[in-house]
Amino acid sequence: MKKYRARISDKILSKKLSSKGAVLIEGAKWCGKTTTASQVAKSILKMQDPAEREQNIRMSEINPSRLLAGKTPRLIDEWQLAPKLWDAIRYEVDERDEFNQFILTGSAVPADFSEISHTGTGRISRMLMRPMSLYESGDSSGSISLEKLFKGSAEIDCENNLDIEQIAYLICRGGWPKSIGQKREIALQQAIDYYDSVINNDISRVDNVKRNPEKTKRLLRSYARSIGTQSKISSLSQDVNPSGDSEIASNPTIMDYIEALKKIFVLEDSRAWNPNLRSKTAIRTSDTRYFTDPSIAAAAMELGPDDLINDLNTMGFFFENLCIRDLRIYADALDGTVYHYRDKNGLECDAVIHLRGGAYGLAEIKLGGEKLIQEGIATLNKLESNIDISNMKAPAFKMVLTGVGKYAYNQDGVFIIPIGCLGV
Repeated sequence: MKKYRARISDKILSKKLSSKGAVLIEGAKWCGKTTTASQVAKSILKMQDPAEREQNIRMSEINPSRLLAGKTPRLIDEWQLAPKLWDAIRYEVDERDEFNQFILTGSAVPADFSEISHTGTGRISRMLMRPMSLYESGDSSGSISLEKLFKGSAEIDCENNLDIEQIAYLICRGGWPKSIGQKREIALQQAIDYYDSVINNDISRVDNVKRNPEKTKRLLRSYARSIGTQSKISSLSQDVNPSGDSEIASNPTIMDYIEALKKIFVLEDSRAWNPNLRSKTAIRTSDTRYFTDPSIAAAAMELGPDDLINDLNTMGFFFENLCIRDLRIYADALDGTVYHYRDKNGLECDAVIHLRGGAYGLAEIKLGGEKLIQEGIATLNKLESNIDISNMKAPAFKMVLTGVGKYAYNQDGVFIIPIGCLGV
């Protein structure tokens, strides 16, 4: 049996279970939701077990409390097969009046909430899992802690072991648990298989609306070309429609496909950050386009590691997506959110890590190269100078997150940190 790799979500789940009767774990298919939940569950009900699937579904209609009996916390895997279990769990949590009772996991395809009468507010907490960060997969040493950066006590002393070839491979491999520790060809195949499943099955299972695989392919390719930008729906429509297919080109159709892909956690855009500024500079509010994992974008464009190395411009955008994925995972552990910033004058900041309580850090993402690093430093300093610290806190730190580069260091108050050194 394969040894379990500790996840940052382990501590998040433990915290949520200690304060709520039930926890619903959501996230992309294959990201490890059930495996993580199984580590703490004292009993497990597998709704999809072929030998008992139909019986379990019937029991959920007749006597759902029978399915919920067992040592706690009790894991209900693939609970969405019987949506009425949601109300039964909410009721059971009220009756028991205790925390740490149930964990719900299932397919990334959302449950049919039309059969559910209560939201579960106050009883069922939600948590989002993503594919593995480089720290979780063992590809980052984690020597530099994001939490300690916020506390101002981080030791910026780390040697980076990742080179350009390894970064390209990690982008295409992604953070899928089944790919970790596998031979190169097998590891790279995981993201390709995930992508194929999305376009041929999952996007139509969201709401049982049949969607065209070829149109989904074209949209995902367009989205991959738009990583790190605020591309408008109309621009995506034009990119998707090279041959005059008016059906997929229409904005409502594009939006329908995008929303379906977001519901199954394939796409995860970054919202705009809105700080207090010294001037009246208008802040752009459009979302920035990202995938939940950069390997999906690589699969959509049929690119492998060598292709990325031969096109460093594209690789830079995909590397940005990898860093955003990792920052989101680390920020989750700190009860934080990752935003982006852009104003009308074109000043952009790739990532603003904002914690509950108002603390925030600014980060620029650069694949590597002294010129790009210096550009990142200049951007961070300019944005900091524009922030009105009389009305909000000053940034806890400024960081240029890089791919290649031998060491982490501090340049005049800006941390230059390779992604292979960063952890939670």
